[in-house]
Amino acid sequence: MTAPGIAGLDVSRETFDRLTALSALLQKWNPAINLVAKSTLRETWTRHIVDSAQLYRLAPPQVGHWADLGSGGGFPGLVIAILAAELDVQRHLTLVESDQRKATFLRQAARELGLTQTTVVSERVESILPLSADVLSARALAGLPKLCAFACLHLSPTGLGLFPKGAQHRDEVAQAKQDWRFDLSVFPSDTDPSAVVLAMKAIQHV
Repeated sequence: MTAPGIAGLDVSRETFDRLTALSALLQKWNPAINLVAKSTLRETWTRHIVDSAQLYRLAPPQVGHWADLGSGGGFPGLVIAILAAELDVQRHLTLVESDQRKATFLRQAARELGLTQTTVVSERVESILPLSADVLSARALAGLPKLCAFACLHLSPTGLGLFPKGAQHRDEVAQAKQDWRFDLSVFPSDTDPSAVVLAMKAIQHV
């Protein structure tokens, strides 16, 4: 049975239910750990789930390894893992989160949601061995220049970086271009008219 679409993707009722279950887990854990801003909880579906799901649509169809940096409350990492469990079962997700309490939430959520292709790494992004990811995502983790440095560490040579950014994205791109060279595509956000998703390839230090 097909559920209502999400971010332009047709998903099954099981996937829709998993996303709903993730929202419930966020509501349960957030008072103790502050996974996301309290002010956004009433808009969890739009602000966090749909906003994360749109990245899936922008990724190549065949991705073996997707790494999400600074996963926090599981956005976009857990959402991508839920979608991959139905749409691309061979895809492995690595969620990197240095905050031990948030990492505990990510592991518990992955178990409860049956996301067997998901690994949580509770270390700093700079400290772990290169991930050689086919897709690298990061949401509200750092400015674009720092994300470029992370991408050089953890993205495969032919990989794609997907970075949601807000109204100041043009300034961040200009700052990044001072020290980095990259191929850039800009996609409007599904959830915020002032926001975009930056899709970046061939990221190299100048």
